[in-house]
Amino acid sequence: MLILTVLTQVLGRTFSSSPVWTEELTRFALLYMVAFGAGLSLRSGDLVNVDVVCDSLPGRWPWRLRLVSTVMTAVLCGLLILPAWKYVSIGVMQTSPAMLLRMDFIHFTVFGLLVTLLLFATFRIYRMVFAGEDGKADIREELE
Repeated sequence: MLILTVLTQVLGRTFSSSPVWTEELTRFALLYMVAFGAGLSLRSGDLVNVDVVCDSLPGRWPWRLRLVSTVMTAVLCGLLILPAWKYVSIGVMQTSPAMLLRMDFIHFTVFGLLVTLLLFATFRIYRMVFAGEDGKADIREELE
C-alpha cells in the first residue's frame, strides 16, 4: 500500500497535483508498518543493540544486562498498554481530515506496537530464564 500511495503522489505531482488523501494514507501505512515490525525487530536484533559493550564484559554480565534490558522493555510496554488503549478509545470521536477515517483505527498502531514488543520481550525473558538461552537476538539466515 505504501509503495502504491507514494507512486500515486509522485505521478500526481509530476503531471498536475497529487490527490489530497495520498499524504495521509502514506503516514497511516508507515505507522502500521512500524507497529507490525517492532516486535519482530526485537526478535531479529534489528533494533538498536549495545552488544559491543555487553560482550566486552566478563562472565555472566552480558547475559544479566540483556535480561535487565529485556525486562525493562517488557515492564515499560506493560505500563503503557492501558494508556495506549485510552488513546485508541479517544480516536473514536475523531476522523482524519482527508480520508474521513475514524482515528481509532490509526491510534491502534500505538497499542499494537506495545503489545507486540511486550509479547516478544516476554518470549525472550522466558527463553533466557527457563531455556538457558543467552538472550542474543535470533540470527537470520542471509539469502545469497
